[in-house]
Amino acid sequence: MRLRNKDLQTVFLKKHDIKLDDESNEIVSYSDEFEELKMNVQSAGGTLNAQLYGSKLPYMKSCKYQGTLIGEGQNELDGLCVNVDSSDKPDYRIMAISVFSTHINIMIERL
Repeated sequence: MRLRNKDLQTVFLKKHDIKLDDESNEIVSYSDEFEELKMNVQSAGGTLNAQLYGSKLPYMKSCKYQGTLIGEGQNELDGLCVNVDSSDKPDYRIMAISVFSTHINIMIERL
């Protein structure tokens, strides 16, 4: 599978950092540094996704990416600036990454 340039959208990847507050609750923050990516971003749908994400599905998107900046087991919970500028806080976070031979499927959730 080859992604066509006309279908690709520019997004910005920001690494996450998890810290604990005084009561040991996890607080996720995102780096100010970013990587520019080109990926196909679409609304999530389908029976399987409806079963997995239920009422969250309207706030999810499905992305296809070809490259080496995102990998399974290393980028879950990282932020993506999809509809905002790279200087803003991310508006989506990576929930799931599935690696295929020619591309990576990524499920993202709106923050």
